[in-house]
Amino acid sequence: MAADVVSWPQHLVRPAHAHQPQSSADDAENNPAASRPDPPRRAAKRIAVVPFARALSLLGAFHSQDRWLGNRELADRTGLPPSTVTRIVQSLMTLGYLHHEPLLRKYRLASSVLALGYAAVGSSEIQQVARAHMKAFACDNKVDVCLSSRDRLDMVVLETCRGGDEPLGLNLRYGVRFGVASSPSGWALLASLPEPERYYLLHHSERSPLRDGARQRRRASEAIRQVQELGFCVSTLPADASVSIVAAPLLVVAQGPLVLACLGGSERMSRARMERELGPRLIAMTQCISQQMMAR
Repeated sequence: MAADVVSWPQHLVRPAHAHQPQSSADDAENNPAASRPDPPRRAAKRIAVVPFARALSLLGAFHSQDRWLGNRELADRTGLPPSTVTRIVQSLMTLGYLHHEPLLRKYRLASSVLALGYAAVGSSEIQQVARAHMKAFACDNKVDVCLSSRDRLDMVVLETCRGGDEPLGLNLRYGVRFGVASSPSGWALLASLPEPERYYLLHHSERSPLRDGARQRRRASEAIRQVQELGFCVSTLPADASVSIVAAPLLVVAQGPLVLACLGGSERMSRARMERELGPRLIAMTQCISQQMMAR
Protein backbone atom coordinates (compact mmCIF):
# COMPACT_ATOMS: atom_id res chain seq x y z
CA MET A 1 0.00 0.00 0.00
CA ALA A 2 1.43 3.38 -0.93
CA ALA A 3 2.02 5.92 1.78
CA ASP A 4 0.06 9.16 1.45
CA VAL A 5 0.77 12.50 3.05
CA VAL A 6 -2.00 13.31 5.53
CA SER A 7 -2.59 15.50 8.61
CA TRP A 8 -2.62 15.37 12.47
CA PRO A 9 -5.52 14.73 14.93
CA GLN A 10 -7.67 17.75 15.70
CA HIS A 11 -8.44 16.44 19.19
CA LEU A 12 -4.77 16.79 20.16
CA VAL A 13 -4.65 20.47 19.30
CA ARG A 14 -3.89 22.79 22.25
CA PRO A 15 -7.08 24.70 23.16
CA ALA A 16 -7.14 28.13 21.59
CA HIS A 17 -7.55 29.86 24.95
CA ALA A 18 -4.52 28.16 26.56
CA HIS A 19 -1.83 30.73 27.25
CA GLN A 20 1.89 30.20 26.99
CA PRO A 21 3.23 30.89 30.51
CA GLN A 22 5.49 33.84 31.10
CA SER A 23 8.86 33.40 32.77
CA SER A 24 10.44 35.67 35.33
CA ALA A 25 13.55 37.77 34.78
CA ASP A 26 15.38 35.59 37.31
CA ASP A 27 14.55 32.48 35.24
CA ALA A 28 16.05 34.07 32.16
CA GLU A 29 19.25 35.12 33.93
CA ASN A 30 19.82 31.79 35.71
CA ASN A 31 18.87 29.45 32.89
CA PRO A 32 20.22 29.81 29.35
CA ALA A 33 17.26 27.84 28.05
CA ALA A 34 14.85 30.34 29.55
CA SER A 35 14.62 32.47 26.44
CA ARG A 36 13.47 29.62 24.22
CA PRO A 37 9.90 29.02 25.38
CA ASP A 38 9.18 32.62 26.37
CA PRO A 39 5.94 34.06 25.04
CA PRO A 40 6.30 36.76 22.37
CA ARG A 41 5.45 39.62 24.70
CA ARG A 42 8.23 38.69 27.15
CA ALA A 43 10.70 37.94 24.35
CA ALA A 44 9.92 41.28 22.74
CA LYS A 45 11.38 43.10 25.75
CA ARG A 46 14.81 41.61 24.99
CA ILE A 47 15.07 42.86 21.41
CA ALA A 48 15.31 46.28 19.87
CA VAL A 49 12.46 46.25 17.32
CA VAL A 50 9.50 45.61 19.61
CA PRO A 51 6.75 46.40 17.07
CA PHE A 52 8.24 43.84 14.70
CA ALA A 53 8.28 41.19 17.44
CA ARG A 54 4.67 41.98 18.30
CA ALA A 55 3.64 41.68 14.66
CA LEU A 56 5.26 38.25 14.48
CA SER A 57 3.50 37.21 17.68
CA LEU A 58 0.15 38.15 16.14
CA LEU A 59 0.86 36.11 13.02
CA GLY A 60 1.93 33.21 15.25
CA ALA A 61 -1.35 33.38 17.15
CA PHE A 62 -3.17 31.80 14.19
CA HIS A 63 -3.28 28.00 14.41
CA SER A 64 -3.86 25.58 11.58
CA GLN A 65 -7.46 24.92 12.68
CA ASP A 66 -8.34 28.63 12.83
CA ARG A 67 -10.16 30.36 9.99
CA TRP A 68 -11.03 33.74 11.48
CA LEU A 69 -9.85 35.50 14.66
CA GLY A 70 -11.07 38.77 16.12
CA ASN A 71 -9.19 41.47 18.01
CA ARG A 72 -10.18 40.06 21.40
CA GLU A 73 -9.02 36.54 20.52
CA LEU A 74 -5.71 37.88 19.22
CA ALA A 75 -5.23 39.95 22.35
CA ASP A 76 -5.97 36.95 24.57
CA ARG A 77 -3.53 34.70 22.72
CA THR A 78 -0.65 37.18 22.57
CA GLY A 79 -1.14 39.05 25.85
CA LEU A 80 -1.04 42.37 23.96
CA PRO A 81 -3.46 45.23 24.72
CA PRO A 82 -6.44 45.34 22.31
CA SER A 83 -5.45 48.84 21.17
CA THR A 84 -1.98 47.57 20.23
CA VAL A 85 -3.50 44.63 18.38
CA THR A 86 -5.72 47.00 16.39
CA ARG A 87 -2.77 49.14 15.28
CA ILE A 88 -0.58 46.19 14.30
CA VAL A 89 -3.27 44.29 12.37
CA GLN A 90 -3.86 47.42 10.29
CA SER A 91 -0.19 47.39 9.28
CA LEU A 92 -0.27 43.65 8.57
CA MET A 93 -3.34 44.14 6.38
CA THR A 94 -1.59 46.91 4.44
CA LEU A 95 1.43 44.65 3.89
CA GLY A 96 -0.76 41.79 2.69
CA TYR A 97 -0.21 39.39 5.60
CA LEU A 98 -3.77 39.52 6.96
CA HIS A 99 -7.18 39.60 5.31
CA HIS A 100 -10.07 41.40 7.02
CA GLU A 101 -13.72 40.42 6.76
CA PRO A 102 -15.80 43.55 7.59
CA LEU A 103 -19.03 41.63 8.25
CA LEU A 104 -17.37 39.30 10.75
CA ARG A 105 -14.96 41.94 12.04
CA LYS A 106 -12.31 39.25 12.05
CA TYR A 107 -9.02 38.42 10.34
CA ARG A 108 -7.35 35.43 8.69
CA LEU A 109 -3.87 34.82 7.34
CA ALA A 110 -3.35 35.97 3.77
CA SER A 111 -1.43 34.33 0.94
CA SER A 112 1.80 36.19 1.73
CA VAL A 113 2.09 34.19 4.96
CA LEU A 114 1.34 30.97 3.07
CA ALA A 115 4.18 31.75 0.66
CA LEU A 116 6.59 32.15 3.57
CA GLY A 117 5.47 28.83 5.03
CA TYR A 118 5.93 26.96 1.75
CA ALA A 119 9.36 28.54 1.32
CA ALA A 120 10.39 27.34 4.78
CA VAL A 121 9.14 23.80 4.16
CA GLY A 122 10.57 23.61 0.66
CA SER A 123 14.04 24.70 1.79
CA SER A 124 14.18 22.30 4.75
CA GLU A 125 16.82 19.69 3.99
CA ILE A 126 15.91 17.58 7.02
CA GLN A 127 12.31 17.26 5.84
CA GLN A 128 13.39 16.38 2.32
CA VAL A 129 15.66 13.63 3.65
CA ALA A 130 13.19 12.36 6.26
CA ARG A 131 10.23 12.23 3.87
CA ALA A 132 11.51 9.26 1.84
CA HIS A 133 12.42 7.28 4.97
CA MET A 134 9.04 8.04 6.56
CA LYS A 135 7.09 6.88 3.51
CA ALA A 136 9.06 3.62 3.33
CA PHE A 137 8.65 3.01 7.07
CA ALA A 138 4.90 3.70 6.88
CA CYS A 139 4.41 1.29 3.97
CA ASP A 140 6.60 -1.49 5.36
CA ASN A 141 5.06 -1.45 8.85
CA LYS A 142 1.47 -0.42 8.01
CA VAL A 143 1.54 2.53 10.42
CA ASP A 144 1.29 6.31 10.21
CA VAL A 145 4.51 8.28 10.69
CA CYS A 146 4.90 11.84 11.97
CA LEU A 147 7.84 14.28 12.18
CA SER A 148 7.53 17.14 14.66
CA SER A 149 9.60 19.86 16.33
CA ARG A 150 9.24 22.17 19.33
CA ASP A 151 7.98 25.74 19.34
CA ARG A 152 8.15 27.04 22.92
CA LEU A 153 5.77 24.81 24.93
CA ASP A 154 4.21 23.11 21.91
CA MET A 155 5.15 20.39 19.46
CA VAL A 156 4.42 21.32 15.85
CA VAL A 157 3.81 18.77 13.09
CA LEU A 158 6.22 19.19 10.16
CA GLU A 159 5.48 16.11 8.06
CA THR A 160 3.14 13.13 8.16
CA CYS A 161 2.82 9.95 6.07
CA ARG A 162 -0.01 7.42 6.07
CA GLY A 163 0.76 3.72 5.83
CA GLY A 164 -1.86 2.04 8.01
CA ASP A 165 -4.81 0.32 6.32
CA GLU A 166 -7.18 0.86 9.23
CA PRO A 167 -9.04 4.14 9.88
CA LEU A 168 -7.78 5.75 13.09
CA GLY A 169 -10.19 8.66 13.11
CA LEU A 170 -7.20 10.98 12.96
CA ASN A 171 -7.07 14.21 11.01
CA LEU A 172 -3.34 14.59 10.47
CA ARG A 173 -2.29 18.00 9.22
CA TYR A 174 0.93 19.97 8.88
CA GLY A 175 1.24 22.77 11.45
CA VAL A 176 -1.04 21.31 14.14
CA ARG A 177 0.23 21.86 17.70
CA PHE A 178 0.06 19.72 20.84
CA GLY A 179 1.60 20.17 24.27
CA VAL A 180 5.26 19.27 24.74
CA ALA A 181 4.55 17.98 28.26
CA SER A 182 1.31 16.17 27.40
CA SER A 183 2.12 14.11 24.30
CA PRO A 184 4.39 11.11 23.58
CA SER A 185 6.28 13.08 20.92
CA GLY A 186 6.84 15.86 23.42
CA TRP A 187 8.09 13.40 26.03
CA ALA A 188 10.57 11.94 23.55
CA LEU A 189 11.87 15.42 22.79
CA LEU A 190 12.15 16.32 26.48
CA ALA A 191 14.25 13.20 27.07
CA SER A 192 16.77 14.39 24.47
CA LEU A 193 17.32 17.80 26.11
CA PRO A 194 19.89 18.74 28.77
CA GLU A 195 18.44 18.32 32.23
CA PRO A 196 18.18 22.06 33.09
CA GLU A 197 16.28 22.80 29.89
CA ARG A 198 14.00 19.78 30.38
CA TYR A 199 13.08 20.82 33.91
CA TYR A 200 12.54 24.39 32.80
CA LEU A 201 10.07 23.33 30.11
CA LEU A 202 8.27 20.92 32.41
CA HIS A 203 8.02 23.57 35.13
CA HIS A 204 6.48 26.12 32.80
CA SER A 205 4.23 23.57 31.15
CA GLU A 206 2.74 22.81 34.57
CA ARG A 207 1.53 26.41 34.73
CA SER A 208 -0.67 25.76 31.70
CA PRO A 209 -4.20 24.46 32.31
CA LEU A 210 -4.04 20.66 31.94
CA ARG A 211 -6.71 18.18 32.91
CA ASP A 212 -5.47 15.34 35.08
CA GLY A 213 -2.09 17.04 35.51
CA ALA A 214 -0.73 14.55 38.06
CA ARG A 215 -1.39 11.60 35.75
CA GLN A 216 0.22 13.40 32.83
CA ARG A 217 3.33 14.10 34.92
CA ARG A 218 3.62 10.41 35.79
CA ARG A 219 3.25 9.42 32.15
CA ALA A 220 5.82 12.01 31.11
CA SER A 221 8.33 10.77 33.68
CA GLU A 222 7.87 7.15 32.60
CA ALA A 223 8.22 8.03 28.91
CA ILE A 224 11.38 10.06 29.53
CA ARG A 225 12.86 7.12 31.44
CA GLN A 226 12.00 4.79 28.54
CA VAL A 227 13.76 7.04 26.02
CA GLN A 228 16.84 7.26 28.21
CA GLU A 229 16.97 3.46 28.57
CA LEU A 230 15.66 2.23 25.19
CA GLY A 231 16.01 5.19 22.85
CA PHE A 232 12.24 5.41 22.35
CA CYS A 233 9.01 5.56 24.36
CA VAL A 234 5.75 3.66 23.87
CA SER A 235 2.34 4.89 24.92
CA THR A 236 -1.25 5.42 23.90
CA LEU A 237 -2.42 8.86 22.85
CA PRO A 238 -3.61 10.83 25.91
CA ALA A 239 -6.80 11.82 24.05
CA ASP A 240 -7.48 8.42 22.47
CA ALA A 241 -6.41 5.17 24.18
CA SER A 242 -7.34 3.18 21.06
CA VAL A 243 -4.30 4.65 19.25
CA SER A 244 -0.80 3.52 20.20
CA ILE A 245 2.36 5.48 19.48
CA VAL A 246 6.12 4.93 19.49
CA ALA A 247 8.25 8.09 19.55
CA ALA A 248 12.00 8.62 19.31
CA PRO A 249 14.19 11.75 19.21
CA LEU A 250 15.87 12.63 15.92
CA LEU A 251 19.16 14.40 16.57
CA VAL A 252 20.94 16.07 13.66
CA VAL A 253 24.08 18.19 13.82
CA ALA A 254 23.32 21.94 13.60
CA GLN A 255 19.58 21.27 13.98
CA GLY A 256 17.26 21.59 16.93
CA PRO A 257 15.96 18.27 18.27
CA LEU A 258 13.14 16.68 16.28
CA VAL A 259 10.92 13.69 16.98
CA LEU A 260 9.80 10.83 14.75
CA ALA A 261 6.73 8.88 15.83
CA CYS A 262 4.67 6.04 14.38
CA LEU A 263 1.00 5.56 15.20
CA GLY A 264 -1.53 2.79 14.74
CA GLY A 265 -4.52 1.05 16.29
CA SER A 266 -3.80 -0.44 19.71
CA GLU A 267 -5.02 -3.87 18.57
CA ARG A 268 -2.38 -4.02 15.85
CA MET A 269 0.33 -2.10 17.73
CA SER A 270 0.60 -4.19 20.88
CA ARG A 271 3.13 -3.19 23.51
CA ALA A 272 5.24 -6.25 22.65
CA ARG A 273 5.35 -5.28 18.97
CA MET A 274 6.18 -1.67 19.80
CA GLU A 275 9.05 -2.62 22.11
CA ARG A 276 10.52 -5.50 20.09
CA GLU A 277 9.88 -4.41 16.51
CA LEU A 278 8.70 -0.87 15.86
CA GLY A 279 10.84 0.88 18.47
CA PRO A 280 14.19 -0.55 17.22
CA ARG A 281 13.15 0.11 13.61
CA LEU A 282 12.27 3.70 14.48
CA ILE A 283 15.70 4.19 16.07
CA ALA A 284 17.33 2.72 12.95
CA MET A 285 15.42 5.22 10.81
CA THR A 286 16.56 8.16 12.94
CA GLN A 287 20.15 6.97 12.63
CA CYS A 288 19.90 6.66 8.85
CA ILE A 289 18.50 10.18 8.57
CA SER A 290 21.19 11.60 10.86
CA GLN A 291 23.97 9.90 8.90
CA GLN A 292 22.53 11.06 5.58
CA MET A 293 22.37 14.65 6.85
CA MET A 294 25.98 14.49 8.07
CA ALA A 295 27.12 13.33 4.65
CA ARG A 296 25.65 16.42 2.97
